Amino acid sequence: MRCRTIQTVAAAGTLALIGGLTSAATAQDVTQLRWATSATGSAGYAVKVDLMTILNREWEGYNITVLPTAGAVASVRGYALEEFDGYYGADVAFAELADDSGRFSGFRDQMKREPVQSFWAYTMEVGLAVRADELDDYDGWADLAGAPVFTGPAPWDVRAQLERAMGAVDVGHEYTEIDLSIAGSSLNEGTIDAFIAYTSGQTSVAPWVNEAMLSADTGILNPSEEERAAIEAAGMEVVTVAADRFDTDIGVDEAHFVPFFYGFHLGPDVPEDDLYEMLTIIKEKAGELREANESFAQVDDDMVGLQHRGVAASGGSVPIHPGLARFLQEHDAWEEEWDDWVYR
Repeated sequence: MRCRTIQTVAAAGTLALIGGLTSAATAQDVTQLRWATSATGSAGYAVKVDLMTILNREWEGYNITVLPTAGAVASVRGYALEEFDGYYGADVAFAELADDSGRFSGFRDQMKREPVQSFWAYTMEVGLAVRADELDDYDGWADLAGAPVFTGPAPWDVRAQLERAMGAVDVGHEYTEIDLSIAGSSLNEGTIDAFIAYTSGQTSVAPWVNEAMLSADTGILNPSEEERAAIEAAGMEVVTVAADRFDTDIGVDEAHFVPFFYGFHLGPDVPEDDLYEMLTIIKEKAGELREANESFAQVDDDMVGLQHRGVAASGGSVPIHPGLARFLQEHDAWEEEWDDWVYR
């Protein structure tokens, strides 16, 4: 009896050892990804956590840890300095990075590697809110020339995109920075004549913008038809946001906003086949992602089209991951002019 017990214990020990070795081997086969995003509590952080939950379940061979940073730009910088494996980046930031300008002025000399675009998650759309009783006095954005305008906090991508669009029509406004919490009262008091209004996925108004518009009698100042043409000629889109997406009367039937593209990107350390698999998983699980977070509505509605629009908007400012290129090619959404943009 004692001998049988010893044999049983020994067998159990052997199985445990084999199981431990198997687990260790499995763990060694899993690539850990440190994927940076914006600050805890932000929309970007919440979206990344929801994406990570599904990818950690479905994407074999990878385990993702979400790392919050001060913001999207900080995550791009951290990736370029080899602090992270993935990051949260926008096409407007890529344009500044490519030009060594704006928030990335002088940064290229510090870079250890070039950021790469690999997955576009959603758009944000920017425009302008003004005092409602003055809305009829404006013919377009150009009428704000010389006026104090809050286009958003200085480091934010939404501000960079609005300034880019306003620059395309040569508005020549005076940037005035204020605290988000007093945007509405600052408009009422005349400290500013306009402030940035923006949405996500052409559906959800940013919470602080919604509060500002509710605290002041505001309307949306649309760019004129000529200004919209100038914005598009500068390589940007102009889209419409339905008036009923706002919690207050905006004074126009629809808002004409300028979108830019946010994505969660990985570099060439993730092989082409694996990145292609990741994109395929996202496409297949788009409905589940949308249920978890409405920000994935555009992925659910047209995953392929969104990737096409994001690549087009980037204008080759950063290379395209080969896995994304293959994904677009296999879904008949590739442009020949992009061939030179693929990471080699």
